[in-house]
Amino acid sequence: MTNTNTVFSKLQKSAKMLVRINDAQISAVLETLAELTLANIDSIIQANQIDLQKMDPNDSKYDRLKLTEKRIQDIVSEIRQIKDLESPIGEVLEEKTLQNGLELKKISVPIGVIGVIYEARPNVTFDVFSIALKSGNGLVLKGSSDAEFSNKEIMKLIHQALKAHQVPEEAFVLLPAARSATKELLEAVGYIDIIIPRGSQQLIDYVRTHSKVPVIETGAGIVHTYFDETADLAKGKAIIANSKTRRPSVCNSLDCLIIHENRLDDLNEIVHPLLEKDVEIFADNQSFAALQPHQLIRLADESHFGIEFLSLKMSIKTVKNLNQALEHIDQYSSKHSEAILSESEENISLFLQTVDAAAVYANASTAFTDGNQFGMGAEIGISTQKLHARGPMALKELTSYKWIIKGNGQFRN
Repeated sequence: MTNTNTVFSKLQKSAKMLVRINDAQISAVLETLAELTLANIDSIIQANQIDLQKMDPNDSKYDRLKLTEKRIQDIVSEIRQIKDLESPIGEVLEEKTLQNGLELKKISVPIGVIGVIYEARPNVTFDVFSIALKSGNGLVLKGSSDAEFSNKEIMKLIHQALKAHQVPEEAFVLLPAARSATKELLEAVGYIDIIIPRGSQQLIDYVRTHSKVPVIETGAGIVHTYFDETADLAKGKAIIANSKTRRPSVCNSLDCLIIHENRLDDLNEIVHPLLEKDVEIFADNQSFAALQPHQLIRLADESHFGIEFLSLKMSIKTVKNLNQALEHIDQYSSKHSEAILSESEENISLFLQTVDAAAVYANASTAFTDGNQFGMGAEIGISTQKLHARGPMALKELTSYKWIIKGNGQFRN
């Protein structure tokens, strides 16, 4: 613990220096990182292959762990997008002059030092570093052993980019993959300002329960889409297929299709694109009876609802009306992303008003719940809580604020 405290102490001191670095210097670091990443694609993939060899390809985490040339090129594009975004630091949020002449300004400032605990997602190492640097925050990363070699290779490039532009490397730390490092991070009161877990509900629950440092939850995505009685079949079928099959291992993918009982005759057509992509379907009694027999269709039980599958699996729930759909979502939602497919403006309005989630959609795929897709740049995660930040957490969500007060000799009686 003593060695870790020394690392945290250096990290904290170095992070305080980041506010003195101008945006041009930050942009130069990010551009250098982008160039180094493109030049070292082969070495990144080689390190990633070592991690992949340790994991069962059927594991739902395998796809999230995997880095390909295309995915690395996309990561580089996100780094450059973040580089070109306006800095959120120093923005005047509010200003006023009091009757006594005091001039008050409320300005955005970095949170300070952010700890991120994440599972088999090496892309997070790139994303979180870029956002933390751009928002003036120090960073301590705790990846899992599943991505140990990938994270080390990426962090090596990050430190090269920092060193090239005289930005303190000690402000950005990757902890060892050992579980003991997680405990030390969770207890780093006085060194770390907030901790953000990214991963399974199990990881998030563990961090919330054991952390002595304030936590912002980036919750699991138990995602529903309600196919209303008035829904357009062609439009809805395409949206459902995209929501489920675009990338099933990520948190915004569809887990449960809720369908109005008057549209069960359309269910075979709706699920056809899903079955073509090998989606395993767990249907409740009514929907199961309406579906043609298929080896991938099974009768659902209670365990198939309120679950984040993170794979090519999906449940179906039949309801009599919109209120029943809302009740089902309220019972099982993780408050991440929820959607309605409907041509009724009344039903859409009620759904959007009633559903309690970070992102609520009408006639669109939940796959859009993403900081980059929202035009915010890469994200640090999707916050499902209500304090400080909700939804995609990007640059502005990694800031706090302080009051600046200027006077001319005023004192309080």
